[in-house]
Amino acid sequence: MAAASAIPTLPFWQRFIFRIPVIGWVARDVMFGDKNNFWFALIGFLSLWMCSALTFGLPGLYLPALALVPVIFVLLLLITKG
Repeated sequence: MAAASAIPTLPFWQRFIFRIPVIGWVARDVMFGDKNNFWFALIGFLSLWMCSALTFGLPGLYLPALALVPVIFVLLLLITKG
């Protein structure tokens, strides 16, 4: 019997995100699927954001942007860390 290679286990945070029903499916498809899936997910996110702006008006436009401020702040810190 040949030695089988061990299946690499994912870190906890990836397993946690992949278990969330809709977000996990999209995240798994973006990480392990076709390279164009990133652009499809980005277009879907922007379309949902614009639909919320059309439905709820200015709060639907501003509140998602306000919610993304901590994400962008962490990304800026990661960029400066190198």
